[in-house]
Amino acid sequence: MTNKILRLIIIMFFTIVGIFIIDQNIKTLFVDGWRYYTDCIDLILVYNKGVAFSMFSFLQEWLKYIQILLVVGVLIYIISLKQVCYALPSGLLLGGAFSNIYDRFIHGGVVDMVYWHCGFDFAVFNFADVMIDVAVVWILILNFKPKLCKS
Repeated sequence: MTNKILRLIIIMFFTIVGIFIIDQNIKTLFVDGWRYYTDCIDLILVYNKGVAFSMFSFLQEWLKYIQILLVVGVLIYIISLKQVCYALPSGLLLGGAFSNIYDRFIHGGVVDMVYWHCGFDFAVFNFADVMIDVAVVWILILNFKPKLCKS
């Protein structure tokens, strides 16, 4: 294993673990009963049986296994790129994904808690979802601006 791949794996591993721990600790607050209400944002407990906006909830138990296959595919693809610049955003994406998949096994659905309702109702989401969104944008930027990825 080359130094580059080792660095990629180490950075990605610690990012995955960090995001997973942060997200699960936030979710534990809500599972244990903590709530907060404002005029624009409510922090509440919702179990999402699907993915974004509850899509694919009809897949029920199969959804978590399909997600595991997708996440393993992303992990293999990122490692095969051998580009250290993808380590951090990939770690954000995979940490959020693993945390949400873990919820499906433990709680039967993803623990969501941030409900935006100021001006319009938005889907309820969590910290892992935000990290996944940030990671996707970051990875897209790296793909469209390859010079940002030093060799």
